[in-house]
Amino acid sequence: MKRRSAGARLASPGRPKGRPYGSGSNWRRADPYRDLEVIDSRAPRFNQVVIGLLALVAVVAGWPWLIGLLALQLVVGLTFGRRYCLPCLAYFELVQPRFGEGRLEDSRPPRFANMVGAAFLTASFVASVAGLAVVGAVLGVLVGALALLAATTGFCAGCEAYKLGYLLTGRRFVACPLPPSPNAAADAP
Repeated sequence: MKRRSAGARLASPGRPKGRPYGSGSNWRRADPYRDLEVIDSRAPRFNQVVIGLLALVAVVAGWPWLIGLLALQLVVGLTFGRRYCLPCLAYFELVQPRFGEGRLEDSRPPRFANMVGAAFLTASFVASVAGLAVVGAVLGVLVGALALLAATTGFCAGCEAYKLGYLLTGRRFVACPLPPSPNAAADAP
């Protein structure tokens, strides 16, 4: 799959510029599988709920294999795209069509947060398998707690770390261009 640059227009082949995906009141301004520069702001929150709850269940139940599956799922989604991320598929195919698209946001900070989550979940799994159950549990609880914090409050530690990285390297974080709002298209002559 070819990625577009951050400055590329969000019109996919076969779709005229400014035309929505879908039909009725639940149309999309961005295709979730092609327009990788942006993401529906509710999609990462949905993913955080899934990862957070399952990570805490895994720690409480003593199931390091579930932590390993969560890490693997994040890595697969990050490597092969949203189409292979099970929580993403559930959100984009089951939830979003019923409730509509949320506010679009730059996808780079949530992607970085997923990378951090995958690294910590992998470390948790490896620690648990290596006999360091307490270390594995602490790392699993940390991921679960931060994911649920982000889902409930909107404060994403990984996203903020991404933006802080820009600041520390002397660059200013600038979100990628977003497609026009539906009202702007309707109001145009």
